[in-house]
Amino acid sequence: MKNLLALRTAGQLRAAEYKVLSVKDEVRKNLIAKLRKKERIFSGIVGYDESVIPEICNAILSRHDIILLGLRGQAKSRILRSLPNLLDEYVPILKGSEINDNPFAPVSKYGTDMVSEFGDNAEIEWIDRDRRYGEKLATPDVTIADLIGDIDPIKAAAQRLHYAHEGIIHFGIIPRVNRGIFAINELPDLQPRIQVGLFNIMQEKDIQIRGFPVRIPLDVMIVYSANPEDYTNRGNLITPLKDRIGSQIQTHYPRTVEAGMQITSQEAWVKRDSIPVHVAPILRMIIEQLAVEARRSEFVDQKSGVSARLTIAMLENVVSNAERRNYLTGDYELVARVCDLYSALSAVTGKIELVYEGEQEGVLNVAKGLLGKGIKQVFLNYFPDPYTAMKKGENHYRKVVSFFKNGRKIDLSDTLSQQEYVRLLNSVDGLRETALQFLPSARELNPLQLTVGMEFVLEGLHQNSMLSRDEVGAVRTYSDMLDRMFSNIRRTEDDEEEEDDN
Repeated sequence: MKNLLALRTAGQLRAAEYKVLSVKDEVRKNLIAKLRKKERIFSGIVGYDESVIPEICNAILSRHDIILLGLRGQAKSRILRSLPNLLDEYVPILKGSEINDNPFAPVSKYGTDMVSEFGDNAEIEWIDRDRRYGEKLATPDVTIADLIGDIDPIKAAAQRLHYAHEGIIHFGIIPRVNRGIFAINELPDLQPRIQVGLFNIMQEKDIQIRGFPVRIPLDVMIVYSANPEDYTNRGNLITPLKDRIGSQIQTHYPRTVEAGMQITSQEAWVKRDSIPVHVAPILRMIIEQLAVEARRSEFVDQKSGVSARLTIAMLENVVSNAERRNYLTGDYELVARVCDLYSALSAVTGKIELVYEGEQEGVLNVAKGLLGKGIKQVFLNYFPDPYTAMKKGENHYRKVVSFFKNGRKIDLSDTLSQQEYVRLLNSVDGLRETALQFLPSARELNPLQLTVGMEFVLEGLHQNSMLSRDEVGAVRTYSDMLDRMFSNIRRTEDDEEEEDDN
């Protein structure tokens, strides 16, 4: 390739026996090379190795235009932006061409005139793959002129050219990525009459400006993304255009918690200056499990989906809450706690669309409920089910639950210093032993990190109705469940007596 980059004329290129491929053949060639070498096709795409990526490979091998169909946050845009990596690193064009003219077969007026005048002495230049990728977010205000081009009356007047002359065209974004890949995000948002304008490019491979007999054959691979929700809520995808798209590929959310954790770890910003950051694996699992619970909750509109951005933003908020605490307490090591999950719910409330029943519950209550379900599920992944253990006569949690008898309680907040946090949780009988017994690799943790696991045990027992928990502001008070129930009964009776007296 280095030797080729030194070539500066069409004649030199021809003498080097350089072969120009169509963009779809070029992408196909490079994909085949990757497959043969067993290289990763798309870097940074997780969870699609057995589903979406094989379908994309099939579409490319078939030389199809592609549409990725899926809900929000399913990596559609990332996949589209990864496709240019399958283009050649550099390709030659006629120097100065607005639409990347092939030096051997130019399609623009500029290119044909240049080859006609200079022949093999026509100058070429090499462009990289980034210049061969164009992208447009479909919005209702997008016009045909934006995508394809329009007549420039000023150019026509200045050069005294007829309106049917190619020299007066101001090219849109699609012709400018000729011999490359063009992506349209959120296709249904494009007005139907604009979608119609794409027919010729996809089928006949040419463009026509304002009805004048100016036809320019283009070599473009067109890829789209669309959200099924858009079909009814904001726009629609017209059937004739859909029919011209070779492959429709359905994306999906991570199918395992582990895949979700990998995506979140890859995307979330958790490194904070020079502060060591520790987020326990159980906390990361809870964040992913919350998203899983949201994707099957009766309160959440499943047609809208639950984006992977929810887990990314929540992990960042968890780390930020721990960082804020360190600044307040003067501690150095940044260790996220279970209480930080509740302080991070602002990342959830704005990313879930609720159905009517969910609106009645309130978005914050729904978010807390989803977090509670996530904590309970992760707890049961590692710890014995409290009720099943009781039936079998296994007293794994007896010491911990008994500690809270006779009115005992502990108050935890997200602003406790590390020293006070460790002291409070270590004061609970049996809590440390329970965490060490069931948490994986617990004995390898330092005292502070182990204490996070101990807080997780308390929260897990609360979610399984073994302990009570009250919230007053940022303070969470754990106490005995039966004491709380009897206290509520006594309070109700006192209220009724007071009403009778009145």
